Amino acid sequence: MKSNTVIFSALFLTWLTLVNGSPAPLKVGKLTKATNVTWLSYNFKTILSWGPKPVNYTYTVEFSRVGKDKQRNPHCIETTETECDLTNELENKGVYTAEVLSETLRGMVSDHVELPYTRSKTFCPYNDTLIGRPEFSLTMSKDKKIVLIIRDPITAKHKNGNYMTIRDIFKKNLKYQISYNKAGSTGKKIRIVDGSKEEFKLDEGQSYCFSVAAYIPSRKGDKMNGEWSLPKCSPQEHKTLFDEYGLPVIGGAALIILAFVIAVIVLIVVCCKRAQRPTTLPKETVV
Repeated sequence: MKSNTVIFSALFLTWLTLVNGSPAPLKVGKLTKATNVTWLSYNFKTILSWGPKPVNYTYTVEFSRVGKDKQRNPHCIETTETECDLTNELENKGVYTAEVLSETLRGMVSDHVELPYTRSKTFCPYNDTLIGRPEFSLTMSKDKKIVLIIRDPITAKHKNGNYMTIRDIFKKNLKYQISYNKAGSTGKKIRIVDGSKEEFKLDEGQSYCFSVAAYIPSRKGDKMNGEWSLPKCSPQEHKTLFDEYGLPVIGGAALIILAFVIAVIVLIVVCCKRAQRPTTLPKETVV
């Protein structure tokens, strides 16, 4: 009997110690749902962002490919940040949705039976990421053609330890739009090309200005075009008079000028001779 009492007392004291040694759970109010859950993607660098900044609670991001199980990025669990980098979690042609859950801090309890969350719109990197402005150079070929060489933009995706270009991802689906016009003119023309090199046979001696943008015809609406590059202009060729007008025209103009000079000289000589001729006064008549 005494042994049972001792055991019971020991168990009671152990329970009491655990209870008194543990902090009482703190109660929090209503959790705020995330707002403005938005995909931001530039050259396949993809960030999920939302608001507001949490106070006394955290966020956890869950994402899933359509028809697949939900996943979590370890850097976006119980976080106080309002963005999550999912670049390396998403397959290029996959279609995804994400949910941002509002959670209590550890050690706190809430009246919520189910954690409040906000779901994003669907997102596909291949169709939705914004393609940045490409760089390009202008050179002049020996046969007086303007040669435009485009450098494919680099993406945030890796393959075999190297960054991939947009051509590595889009392959034959990548084209470029080239806008060009005479320097000082507002009338622009558009040429769509498949490769990264294009030649232009335009008016010789004229300066032309060019801009370039990636063009993905499989996309919809304004997502087909990437950002336009900054414009670049070809140098204006400075021709000599012989190149510009030719020997016959210049020779004819020289003859006309020479004839005019000779005529002026002859006219001056004639006028001078007349001015030097003595004048004869009439004799006076005596009455």
